[in-house]
Amino acid sequence: MKLIQILKVAVIPVLTVLSLLSASNKALADYLTSQGSGGDYRYELWSTDNNYYYLKVWRYEANPESDPYTTTQGFASSREALIYFDCNYADKNLPECSQ
Repeated sequence: MKLIQILKVAVIPVLTVLSLLSASNKALADYLTSQGSGGDYRYELWSTDNNYYYLKVWRYEANPESDPYTTTQGFASSREALIYFDCNYADKNLPECSQ
């Protein structure tokens, strides 16, 4: 009888907390926002639950299933990320590129 009481008081609450923590970690995810290309490169723009954006960049001819050529650091907005792509990979001459 004591073993059952110990299980009810100690083990079950601990397992419940661990289960909840595990579920909350799985809920965080990144979302594909858009795709495009420019110059010799193509990109995927991703958004996170933490409200920042990043780019996965491949050479244009690379297999879409391959690892990205590079993955950028986070940007505060999708606009900022796409300007970065245009200036650094698509070789566009935008006013924002000189900043």
